[in-house]
Amino acid sequence: MALCDDDAEQRASTVRLLQVYAAQRPELAVKLSVFSSGPEVLAAEEKGAQFDLYVLDVVMPEMSGIELGVRLREQGCTGAIVYLTVSPEYAVDSYEAQAFYYLLKPVEQERLYKVLDLVAASIAKHRAACVTVKTKDGLRLVPVDGIAYVELAGRSACYHLAGGEKIESVTMRTAFQTEMAPLLANWGFFACGASFVVNFYYVTSVEKRFPTLEGGDRVPLSRGQMSQIRQQWSDYWMNRPLEDASFFSKEKG
Repeated sequence: MALCDDDAEQRASTVRLLQVYAAQRPELAVKLSVFSSGPEVLAAEEKGAQFDLYVLDVVMPEMSGIELGVRLREQGCTGAIVYLTVSPEYAVDSYEAQAFYYLLKPVEQERLYKVLDLVAASIAKHRAACVTVKTKDGLRLVPVDGIAYVELAGRSACYHLAGGEKIESVTMRTAFQTEMAPLLANWGFFACGASFVVNFYYVTSVEKRFPTLEGGDRVPLSRGQMSQIRQQWSDYWMNRPLEDASFFSKEKG
């Protein structure tokens, strides 16, 4: 877990709350790293640090929490982001960084701990969620949260993972949509026409009949799907139940 807040007093207060939480949840093995600026967090990431959760102040002089969150996403960070701020005016901006939640200062202990419990539950849920892909080398368990999109390639399904890896299945014996049913049953996956399925978490924009994903890949939509995908993509980030909030974890930190 990483905490970043430029205000020393607020930072110390939040540290105390997080330390109490960690003591109450020893099974989570929480490890807390504390930073006072966005560049410090990015420097730690460049040195190999990885965190499941980032608790970020929004208003910071050198780099705002929103800017930091966007930079982390651009670098492939999949940890949950919880924003802390004294003003609700940045709530909409927090979606730009695909935030897990947004809390107003002064942070209420009960509310913070509820959100942290939901983060922990999401980590466990998404680590357990996998699909089985039969490849020429044998069966492969693929975490659902790491799939950016899937495309029909001939008679095979090609899974494009968030890190750039591609996994191609053997020849399918059923229709592509049937093969994709386990993914489409998950919150956040959308069938683009008959040949693509995208994970909304990795969609960065939807325009001109093409959703664009992290890394720049574009997936074609069928005629008439534009309004539907725009609405569902918006709902995914803005109206989903908190307990279903999606984020994707790396290593425990």
